[in-house]
Amino acid sequence: MTSIQPIEPSTTLIPEKNLTNTLTVGIITAIFVIAAPMIIGTAGGNYWVRVLDFAMLYVMLALGLNVVVGFAGLLDLGYIAFYAVGAYTAALLSSPHLSSQFEWIAHLAPNGLHVPFLIIVPCAMAVAAFFGVILGAPTLRLRGDYLAIVTLGFGEIVRIFLNNLDRPVNITNGPKGITGIDPVHVGDFSLAQTHSLFGFQFPSVYSYYYLFVLAALLVIWVCTRLQHSRIGRAWAAIREDEIAAKAMGINTRNVKLLAFAMGASFGGLSGAMFGSFQGFVSPESFTLPESIVVLACVVLGGMGHIPGVILGAVLLAVLPEFLRSTMGPLQNMVFGHEIVDTEVIRQLVYALAMVLIMLYRSEGLWPSPKHEDKIAKLSKRSGKKPVRA
Repeated sequence: MTSIQPIEPSTTLIPEKNLTNTLTVGIITAIFVIAAPMIIGTAGGNYWVRVLDFAMLYVMLALGLNVVVGFAGLLDLGYIAFYAVGAYTAALLSSPHLSSQFEWIAHLAPNGLHVPFLIIVPCAMAVAAFFGVILGAPTLRLRGDYLAIVTLGFGEIVRIFLNNLDRPVNITNGPKGITGIDPVHVGDFSLAQTHSLFGFQFPSVYSYYYLFVLAALLVIWVCTRLQHSRIGRAWAAIREDEIAAKAMGINTRNVKLLAFAMGASFGGLSGAMFGSFQGFVSPESFTLPESIVVLACVVLGGMGHIPGVILGAVLLAVLPEFLRSTMGPLQNMVFGHEIVDTEVIRQLVYALAMVLIMLYRSEGLWPSPKHEDKIAKLSKRSGKKPVRA
């Protein structure tokens, strides 16, 4: 009778660690990330460093949505609502708006609420997580298109509320938005100012870039830990087969609610940083197209694969601005004048690139390695294979 001999543990599927390569890649990546604003700022000015700032915000947003869509397999088309909740939480806690509308707040804080940023961030994350649970609770039985429709409606409801909560009590200031939001500061050190270090001048956009990078690294670390934890495995089980996961004893209700809450909290973090960075928030910044772009970051990069999601977020943040800045000069060089509006060409090229990628790289630019590929790669490195006798 044919049998399969067991593979020797600890020697067959565990590859030798190549610390040299790992350290080399890590050091090169760290140097590039640290030097990126100085290189790009010197070549293209502060505008492109600002684009990098928004790329980091997109990374945090995409990683948060990846928890819901990539890890747990729950399609969310209204994720931008949590971004809005975080931004407005920061705006209300760090601006004179509430003091100008409520007398009892004006008595407590005549010059407006100016809560420290280190307190605003956890507040924004907690409020966004609460809204995530509010969205998740009534949608526990929904999947696929039905869940997408409900989440789409939720995102639009939040935007409409923000647009109309200026009467009878003015909370959000309606379509005018909230201005005068405090920049990120710790004591007398404000990121809104230009700082000098070793003779180099660091404008505000540089300082915010490094803050956003640190926040993105924290989100990456948390997402990585979640993915390889018991909760992450439960999310993967629900994504593959919810009925089987429930049969195995997984509390699908709590696990799905946790996915919505965790993903929303990262959106709230990004929103709080966006509000403090811009100094102004309005409902127009949180529309459905923005939500679709964040979802595209996850799908384009590779759902469930953290490096792929980061790649997708950076590309979709930088590519539109690159096309915007090059299409006009290119037409002038070739035709002597602009034949088609630059914005139209940008949108066409952007959409065409997305369609081509989805046709020829449906799993994304950097998808998660398949389980079979992992086994084959580990077996090849070990030099041993299962032997049939």
